[in-house]
Amino acid sequence: MNTTRLWALVAREFWRKARRNLRAGPAYRWRYSGRTPERVLIAPPDLRLADPQIATEIYYGRFPLSGRLVETGGESPFRVSASHEGWQRSLHGFRWLRHMRAASSELASANARVLVKDWIAIHGSHIAGIAWDPGVTAKRIIAWLQHSSVVLQGADLPFYRAFLKSLAMQIRYLRSMAREMPHGKDLLRARIALAFAALSLPAPPSALRSASRNLAEELDRQILPDGGHISRNPLMVLEFLADILPLRQTYANQAEQPPAALMGAVDRMLPALRFFRHQEGSLACFNGMGATIQDRIAAILRHDDTAGAPLLHAPHSGYERLSIGDVTVIADTGAPPPLEVSGSAHAGCLSFELSSGRHHFIVNAGVDTYGDPEFRPLARATAAHSTATINDNSSARFSHSSRLSGLVGSPLIGGPQHIHCERRDGPDRHGFLARHDGYLPRFGLWHERELILSNRGGTLFGRDSFLADTPSRTRNDAQHLVTVRFHLHPEINLFTDSGGHYVLAADNGDAWMFSCAEVAPQVEESIYFAGIAGPRITRQLLLSFDASEVPEIRWRLKRVRLAGASLPN
Repeated sequence: MNTTRLWALVAREFWRKARRNLRAGPAYRWRYSGRTPERVLIAPPDLRLADPQIATEIYYGRFPLSGRLVETGGESPFRVSASHEGWQRSLHGFRWLRHMRAASSELASANARVLVKDWIAIHGSHIAGIAWDPGVTAKRIIAWLQHSSVVLQGADLPFYRAFLKSLAMQIRYLRSMAREMPHGKDLLRARIALAFAALSLPAPPSALRSASRNLAEELDRQILPDGGHISRNPLMVLEFLADILPLRQTYANQAEQPPAALMGAVDRMLPALRFFRHQEGSLACFNGMGATIQDRIAAILRHDDTAGAPLLHAPHSGYERLSIGDVTVIADTGAPPPLEVSGSAHAGCLSFELSSGRHHFIVNAGVDTYGDPEFRPLARATAAHSTATINDNSSARFSHSSRLSGLVGSPLIGGPQHIHCERRDGPDRHGFLARHDGYLPRFGLWHERELILSNRGGTLFGRDSFLADTPSRTRNDAQHLVTVRFHLHPEINLFTDSGGHYVLAADNGDAWMFSCAEVAPQVEESIYFAGIAGPRITRQLLLSFDASEVPEIRWRLKRVRLAGASLPN
């Protein structure tokens, strides 16, 4: 069944790519010419963080984009042959114009104008490559509109006309290409860009109505009722809020009525962002989430008028949150996302993260957003998450075919199909019980996990059970080596107390004692991919046992004092 769906996706993407190539070819190119707008009516706001120092770096030919620093040596960056695709996509997306705006100088404006002029001369009339990828084009249109005042400051009439002519051409191209784009993040961003364009440039009312209607349909399709994104990646909530909040403001500034779907999406997504946020400000590492720049989240949440406690239950996104006092637990209890948007999805069902105060204690490995793509499969595997594996297998499978990756990437093609989750809250306790069938086809076992946070947030109780698929099936049919992992944040120290229990301790004295009656924990090395400065070595606690002999384990993390602690051998 999964193979059939994969090949159906390949066929759809092959057909889409063929039609996209046709629309980018000479037969269609004439359709992108037309009337040039007279002016930019309004420059939409940009909520993304800006750093004037980066504007200085760019002036001297150093482009720090997508985790890479490329020095152009006086040459136009658009003629530099950079091997890193992420750097090229960031360069052609022009979001770095916001740093020129932050510099607030004539020199920065002149430099921005020169770089835009270079792009128009080199790529403006040649529709090909990364520069004209629809997702990159959508980012560029938004950036050019948001920072048009910076680019056009002090511009002469020929450049002013060339800028507007190129912008209009890109908008017509994106409007045509959107019809062939799959229903994922790039299509939603394209619809956002086209709505920005209809508001920011002189356009007939019908153009705005069409852009608003298409945007509403895509928001309803991609933003779930609980505010999450269909990809189940918390980063997408942050990314799209950074686009649609300025879009909402632009509708208001132009005295236009925004579509109800836009208003509803904002109202759902802001609480969802707080749902995924630990108390110190970072987002939980699930399904493609990497390092968090906390100021970015704070900039978005300034627009959240509700300012209430985060929700505890996100059933459509497939997550649970336990929170008492300054202790937060966030867990993945959802099925894989649709195949078309699963390129960043992880095999982390029933994994969890635990934070206490300003520190993370138990984490998932996350991803190195700008790192080597070869490490992505490791970060997506179940073993990189704080949950259980059976016989070192992941609970889901991925397509890593080099022949197909150019068309469909690396989608998640197998994983849990049936997940049951129920809350178990009570006085002074938050909890849930969930189970999934990701291991059922291969090993005939369900994985069931119960997490209970109680004692005013001072105790996290966990139970992991491995249930046979049918009562008649004996557990001795085969050996099922289970490994339950608890990945530690790199900043957490690991000690043993006088009773031989492992203690997880932060530098400020906050500490949690780990215990398990059925199995003795072991310590192994691990990697935390989601560090701000890149991957970091850390450690993990492991509980290893044969499910045929030990079908259920109970473990506990309890907040303790550090008196008498010593380093483990």
